Amino acid sequence: MRIEAVEGVPIAAVEQATGIARATLRIWERRYGFPQPGRDARGERCYPQDQIGKLRLIADLMARGHRPGRLVRLAPDELSSLSQDREPVAGLPVRDPVLTPLRGHDAPAVLRLLEESVRTLGLAGFVIERMPAMNVNVGLAWSRGELEVYEEHLYTELVQQVVRAQLARLQVPAPVGGPRVLLATLPQEMHTLGLLMAQVLLTLQGCACTSLGAQVPLAQLVTAAAAFAADVVGLSFTASTNPAQVLRGLEQLRAALPPDVAIWVGGGSPVPARHRLPGVQAMPHVRDALAASEQWRRSAPG
Repeated sequence: MRIEAVEGVPIAAVEQATGIARATLRIWERRYGFPQPGRDARGERCYPQDQIGKLRLIADLMARGHRPGRLVRLAPDELSSLSQDREPVAGLPVRDPVLTPLRGHDAPAVLRLLEESVRTLGLAGFVIERMPAMNVNVGLAWSRGELEVYEEHLYTELVQQVVRAQLARLQVPAPVGGPRVLLATLPQEMHTLGLLMAQVLLTLQGCACTSLGAQVPLAQLVTAAAAFAADVVGLSFTASTNPAQVLRGLEQLRAALPPDVAIWVGGGSPVPARHRLPGVQAMPHVRDALAASEQWRRSAPG
């Protein structure tokens, strides 16, 4: 019998949007009966938008210690109730000036808003004060179905465009005295806005920063740290990244790097703060990078 192809989001895009590994999605499908993907014309899994929104809620709650076996059986409104302590009042739309032009697909208007915020707050202020709230609001609007996947991706591209342009124009003195910071995410983490935010603040502090971007194999990250004579390896994990993967990645990286190379970890994942690994410094807010660089300089030999 021929199965009719259906439209949906491919599994690779779902993995990127939710932070839930595709292998985990397949296991949940077999074990719990959710998610329930269709199949595209090639027979590959494709997921409807409502299931992706539920998966985002599940990923967020898992990062806060909830068990997936219970979460997958809950309705989206029940999942939202569990998240009320971090979300606006249930039923109300997310409020952020950037959301209206995003929904209207008005990229120039989004750019104007972002650039105006940079002019008003300065680049450091934009990164510390505006971007964290904006990132949360955009992600929350997406998880509630108020933004499409491509609209969230558009936001990410535009904010990176603005920040990178500002970073390229920075007039900062040549780095003196370190630390030399190598920025990357491990293979299980696809999001890089956190890295870019840290790069801006550390560069403004006079640190020599090199960013390798997303999903760098651990062995290659260790090799790169030696090649760039890094004093610090900076990582970022979003709240939706599987906690077990975060902990395992940090343990493996700490064991592979020389003891004198520090690991700084930012992003929304609660794992680094809960599991205090020697030689791994948790930075729940991007501003923590400023204090960390100052402390490194005070404690550096010579």
